[in-house]
This record gives sequence, C-alpha cells and structure tokens, in this order.
Amino acid sequence: MRIVVVSDSHNSFSALHRLIKAEPKAELFIHLGDGEPEFESLHRGCPDKRMIFVKGNSDWGSHSKDEDMVTCLGKQIFFTHGHRYGVKQGLDLLHRRAKSLGADIALFGHTHIAMNLYHGGIHLLNPGSIALPRDGAPSYGVIDLTEERPYLGIVRL
Repeated sequence: MRIVVVSDSHNSFSALHRLIKAEPKAELFIHLGDGEPEFESLHRGCPDKRMIFVKGNSDWGSHSKDEDMVTCLGKQIFFTHGHRYGVKQGLDLLHRRAKSLGADIALFGHTHIAMNLYHGGIHLLNPGSIALPRDGAPSYGVIDLTEERPYLGIVRL
C-alpha cells in the first residue's frame, strides 16, 4: 500500500495537482496542514482518491482537526502539522505524543525541511514543503506499507 504525505502547500494548487499525477497508484494522501483551500479543491476534483487532512498554523478559521490517527495494514499512523509540538525546536514532544498513542509512524510538517528517521521505536517523517522548501527542492513523503514493515522516503520534485 502506498501512502503519499504532503505538507505546507501554501496556496500552490498546481503543486498538489502535479503530485496527484506523479502518484497515480497511491491509495491514501495525507496533507499535514498549511494548505486547506487547495487540498479541498484537489479532493473535490479527485473524489475517487482517499484523502485526509489536519490543519496547520496558517489554516486560519479551519474546523479541521489538529491531529489524527489512521490505521493501515495494522500500522498506527499519527499525523499533525507539528507547530503545537514545537518541532522547530526539537522532536521530543512529538515523539512522546506518538508513543503515548501507540503509533508506529509519526508524520509532521511545519518546518518546510524534509526529514526521515527512526527513533525510539517510531518512524518520524516530515515531507518538507511541496511549495516553499527551506532545504532545496520541493518534496513530499511516501510510505510503502507491507505486511513485514513500512518503507518511508522523501521524493524531491
């Protein structure tokens, strides 16, 4: 099962549309916030795709959740934008929250810097920003789930 993870699209409708074309076989798209208008537009335009969203610090007036969980192939995936966990200063709070929820994978954005690491029994993935990267090229994350284990990666555009 392929899951595509994106964050911080900041009104770049075209970036999200390119992403859908680049990942036609993805079974789930998770947006980690700061891009609700374009996410909603994309969702309306692709009703056959499974898409979920949490709000970011720039999604003013949003009624979406701050964080959520999804289970895929027996793996618990926690996802949030990250600003409420101070991810620009470190990952301790995020890691503790994910561990308390029994998560196997924790997804977050906010920093606009892609990161993929395994720490304390939890995979931590930040897909970077698909529109306004602070670490070079725009990027998104992929999770390929198998019965054995998840494979997580960063894709640069």
